[in-house]
Amino acid sequence: MTQTISIALVGLGNVGRRVIQLLLDKEADLRERYGLSFRVVAAADSSGAAVAAGEGAPKFGMGRKSEGLDLREILRAKESRQGVATLPRRGRAGMSAREMLERVEAGALLDMSPTNLADGAPGLPAVEAAIERGMHVVLANKGPLVLAYPKLAEAARKRQTRLAFSAAVAGGLPTVNLGRRDLAGSRIERIEGVLNGTTNFILTSMAESGMSYADALAEAQARGVAEVNPALDVEGYDAAVKLLILAHAALDYHVTLDEVERVGITGVTMDDLTRARAGGKAIKLLCLAEREGERWRLSVKPAALPLAHPLAQLNPHQMGIIYHSDINGIITAAIQEENPMPTAAAVLRDLINLYWPA
Repeated sequence: MTQTISIALVGLGNVGRRVIQLLLDKEADLRERYGLSFRVVAAADSSGAAVAAGEGAPKFGMGRKSEGLDLREILRAKESRQGVATLPRRGRAGMSAREMLERVEAGALLDMSPTNLADGAPGLPAVEAAIERGMHVVLANKGPLVLAYPKLAEAARKRQTRLAFSAAVAGGLPTVNLGRRDLAGSRIERIEGVLNGTTNFILTSMAESGMSYADALAEAQARGVAEVNPALDVEGYDAAVKLLILAHAALDYHVTLDEVERVGITGVTMDDLTRARAGGKAIKLLCLAEREGERWRLSVKPAALPLAHPLAQLNPHQMGIIYHSDINGIITAAIQEENPMPTAAAVLRDLINLYWPA
């Protein structure tokens, strides 16, 4: 028997479009393996929103049960560089994500909107609205988790909904699941991670190919590994954000981003990399959580790791994490991630795990 779940989407960029494609490509597999069918009843991007017929009745429909939006129609619009507000009959120009969520019935929200560390919009208001309405929330967006994790977690607990966000920390790498679920019952003593793909590409390319920092950055941008403005990556903010989310989720340790020590890679020279290699080491931008009694020291900064260290062995397209625990020993995981598909796959993974096993 197949369980059909209505979902709403916020954010239809690189990750969001791939999630839609996965819902199409995996439709039969989801039914056969998990007994699940997902129906997208609303979607929002920067143009506004699209709401399926039957949702928000009587204003937006005929009062019948929604059949969902046409996912291929959404993809065609996005490929044509148009927003969902342009969809015939379904588009609502200027409608905010929060307003959309207040007018539809859905079991879960998938927030894949851009990370905004200033006020969290549009993701944070959408997540708050979803929780208020009793929806589960899956996030690839880091902003709400950085700005309001304790508040959102408490609100979800009271509403008996769930927050899932493995896609928010190193894409498809199961960083959150390892620390939060798979080490249940263990005392985590230390976390080490290389969690930013851009900086790992740059540092590894410089060390292994002799490229200058400028050339390595340009190559990363040409490959789509780095943004046109790479400041959040190369100055260590993205890695610090991911470490902070792990502290919230895996360590139950709640501090602000300002309390994470942060040093980027812009000061790392070719001489530094050459000396490290001559000494049998490799420089990586290391995320580190170290236990200090009942507190934790959180830091992100370049570190020279012995070449035998698992994180020192990561290639330019990899990210990795190591958990040190009292009873589960040391667990290491790495991922090869050259495009946003593993992040989209992590969103789908979280969505499946909300409802399976039923």
